[in-house]
Amino acid sequence: MSVQLNHTIVHSRDKHRSAAFLAHIMDLEVGQETGPFVPVVVSNGVTLDYATVPAESISTQHYAFLVTEAEFDGIFRRIQQAGLDFWADPHQKRPGEINHHDGGRGVYFLDPSGHALEAITRPYGGS
Repeated sequence: MSVQLNHTIVHSRDKHRSAAFLAHIMDLEVGQETGPFVPVVVSNGVTLDYATVPAESISTQHYAFLVTEAEFDGIFRRIQQAGLDFWADPHQKRPGEINHHDGGRGVYFLDPSGHALEAITRPYGGS
C-alpha cells in the first residue's frame, strides 16, 4: 500500500463551529462527533478531526483544498455571502482578490480559529 494521509487533528476554539464553518464553505458534511473530535471528510478520504483546545494552544495552520472550477465558484460565492475577508496570497497583501496561478484560480481566507484556508483549482506546478 502506498502512503496516504488518513486524518489530521485541527485545534480550534470551538470544534462544532469550526467544523460547521468548513463544511458550509466547502459544501461538505459534518460527521458524527466521536470522542473529542468532530470530523469533516473531504472527497479523497482525508478527515479533518476538529478538537476544542484553549485558544493559547492554537498554532495557526494552513490547509489547502484542491477543488474543481465549479466547486471554486460555489466556495467563492459562499465566502462572499458570509462577508469574509479573502486574499489572493498567503501573506494577505492582496485583499479582495483571487489569484490565477498555473492557469487556475485560488483564494485564501481564515476559519473561526484563525487557520488559513486555501481553495485552488490547479495544484502548484500546473499538474
